[in-house]
Amino acid sequence: MERETVRENAPRESGRDRRDEVQHFLDRMGRGVTSGDGRTVAAMWEVPALVLGDDHAMSIGTAHEIEQFFGGAKEQYNAKGITDTRAEIVRLEWATPKIAIVQVRWPYLDAQGNVHGEERSTYTLRRDEAGNLKLRVAVMHGASEVRAAEDPRESRTPNAA
Repeated sequence: MERETVRENAPRESGRDRRDEVQHFLDRMGRGVTSGDGRTVAAMWEVPALVLGDDHAMSIGTAHEIEQFFGGAKEQYNAKGITDTRAEIVRLEWATPKIAIVQVRWPYLDAQGNVHGEERSTYTLRRDEAGNLKLRVAVMHGASEVRAAEDPRESRTPNAA
């Protein structure tokens, strides 16, 4: 279920406009990662940046480092039978007018659109001087397997959010 928190000092745009902007950003990032387009993904980050997980902490100093890392992601996912994903916003909070914190579920999709697992991440996005969202911090929650019966698309009822 998606939850958005807006603080009083958040931008005056509507909550839906800001949510749509974040969704568009994440959709572009997901397409870039699954297609192996490291250059597009790198352009979405602002450095220095930080990636944190239970077993690692990585400081990113250049866009080239990001491009190299995400340029090889397609092959890594394809080796596991994963060909696509979609960004599902779990929670979105605008901490300041320029900073959004978003928790995202990335289902692992095969060529037929079946879910074979997922990963979750929390991203801190910040508007740059031109007003564009850029990723500054990624907290990796880890991956998990999902059995077909657990696919949220299969369990939704018309009244479910």
